[in-house]
Amino acid sequence: MSKYEEPRKGSGRAKARAAPSSSASTAQRPGSEKRPFERDEFLKQLQGRLQEKYQDKHPIMVMLYSGKLTPKQIRAWIINRFYLQKNIPLKDAAILSNCPETEVRRLWIGRILKREGLGGSIGDVDGWIGFAEAAGIAKDDILRARCLPGVRFAIDGYVNFARKADWTEGVAASLIEYFAKGELIKRIEAFKRHYPWIEPEGYRFFMSRLGQLDEANETTLRIVLRYCKTREMQLKAIDAAVSMADIYWSLHDAIYVAYVIQDRPLADSL
Repeated sequence: MSKYEEPRKGSGRAKARAAPSSSASTAQRPGSEKRPFERDEFLKQLQGRLQEKYQDKHPIMVMLYSGKLTPKQIRAWIINRFYLQKNIPLKDAAILSNCPETEVRRLWIGRILKREGLGGSIGDVDGWIGFAEAAGIAKDDILRARCLPGVRFAIDGYVNFARKADWTEGVAASLIEYFAKGELIKRIEAFKRHYPWIEPEGYRFFMSRLGQLDEANETTLRIVLRYCKTREMQLKAIDAAVSMADIYWSLHDAIYVAYVIQDRPLADSL
């Protein structure tokens, strides 16, 4: 199996400004003393931070949309993405356990139940298994798949973040899905147009998610705007969503390196 690490580098230098601060550790980030963002301002900031990092910009997703992935590469993507799908309920449960707010817990329990497949919805695990079977992957194979080390590292990091971070940041990480509807539609259209060997029944999960996204995203946004009451907290919420974008990117990097650049056997993920 390949080991993978995707460093993200950034540089920038802020000019020193006279202030009564005694150390760099107590310095506030620029704008932290300002009023909180209004809803539209917050969404504009969020979209601006996510725009270039969103998963639809990743090379392997660009290849998927244009029909350039082979059946083996599609199956590798499905198998490794399953590791994310099966950990989403664990992430949400960790957020729930950290949250002291009764109202938020009730809302988040509803989210968990839907993503577990209760109340008439298609759950993340069962839905993805159905998609995998439609693409020719046996249920037993995907359930016992080890996945790539880089994928496990990225997703395990996300679950641990949800366990250890402030609950508001854990909730805010789900804002990565606020702009997901367009990407999901593009993904469904690409599968139908370019990969006819996938049985259409497999798309039921994606269609179910399309029907849930608006309500789920509005719930997440409402929680964040209500409980992140300062500009500083709002900026941390946006940082959490951006961190989730980095996790998606790292997951896709691992798959791209293993199955596009190195052309490794599918068995390396099973």
